[in-house]
Amino acid sequence: MIISIASGKGGTGKTTVAVNLALSLDSAHSVQFLDCDVEEPNAHFFLKPNIRQSQPVFLPIPEVMEEICTYCGKCAEVCAYNAIAVLKDSILIFPELCHGCGGCTLLCPEKAIKEKGQRIGIIELGSSNNILFIHGKLDIGQAMSPPLIRAVKKHINSKHTVIIDVPPGTSCPVIESVKGSDFSLLVTEPTPFGLNDLRLAVETLKELKIPFGVIINRADVGDKQIQDYCQKENIPILMNIPMDRNIAVAYSEGKSIIETQPSYREKFLELFEKVQRLKK
Repeated sequence: MIISIASGKGGTGKTTVAVNLALSLDSAHSVQFLDCDVEEPNAHFFLKPNIRQSQPVFLPIPEVMEEICTYCGKCAEVCAYNAIAVLKDSILIFPELCHGCGGCTLLCPEKAIKEKGQRIGIIELGSSNNILFIHGKLDIGQAMSPPLIRAVKKHINSKHTVIIDVPPGTSCPVIESVKGSDFSLLVTEPTPFGLNDLRLAVETLKELKIPFGVIINRADVGDKQIQDYCQKENIPILMNIPMDRNIAVAYSEGKSIIETQPSYREKFLELFEKVQRLKK
């Protein structure tokens, strides 16, 4: 089963839930953890994996051989991201806009386009006890994270229970991360901002036809609008995590909840059982 842990906004406790769910399943299941929040990966601070392998990731960027180019404009026409501009007697390439789809290379009638690899980041692979660990790190100055997320997800092993830590928000990196999930857990907080961004995340997952449930972090503060919204939309609330200073202190020290409060292991195992029942 592939379970993605997402949130409409940052700071809701998404990584906390992902890490503790993985650690709770560690002894009874074969677990693979993917940190797809490649712009700011932080799960490794808590899982403390032993990294055994590092792989650079390259994005194929078009390079025009102008000596055989006829400036027909087909390459610019096919590019959905405006990464190519064809002028009367020259071509401009904007690498920061290119998604590396290869459409321009494929459709060039003169075969005047070749591709060169531009490094965008790295993937690191290792393990934390029995958990297989993979994360990506986007290079500083790079803006295109979905290709790196795809590279991370190529390592998914369907024989394992896969936990994916998803970037916050509802933009392209989130879509790329949750695609193919069997179930998604949306972590939110009981505030107006939390409700607004939860609505966006819910609509996104509905569009992708991915089943989901909600986890409310710091559930005993704020208001009850999250509960009312979930009840109205028939969205299951699978777990409530109270506001607990001990959890915050453990987080600041790079420790998991179940490391400092072992009783939470059973709660996360119950969460997993609920996901299994809903998936069926």
